Amino acid sequence: MKQYGLIGLPLTHSFSEKYFAEKFRIEKISDVEYLNFPLQSIMELMSLVINNLEICGLNVTIPYKEQVIPFLDDIDPEANEAGAVNTITISRSKNKIFLKG
Repeated sequence: MKQYGLIGLPLTHSFSEKYFAEKFRIEKISDVEYLNFPLQSIMELMSLVINNLEICGLNVTIPYKEQVIPFLDDIDPEANEAGAVNTITISRSKNKIFLKG
């Protein structure tokens, strides 16, 4: 099952998980789920991605919008100019994980 989600801390205020569950249901998008991933530190990002092979993309919220940039393999010019990332796409090949913000 493909997974998408939200990283940040805290995430108790976030409505994203319920919003996307409802959106997927209404649009009849199956085999996909959206989860909250509260990270105590941005240093947990790579472990999250490595240990959850189903994750295909993440939304980024405070406090990690700026802190995530050094972990990216590529960054959109607009995100680079803003100095903040809202979304990350995750691609995988045999021995490589590619993160784009």
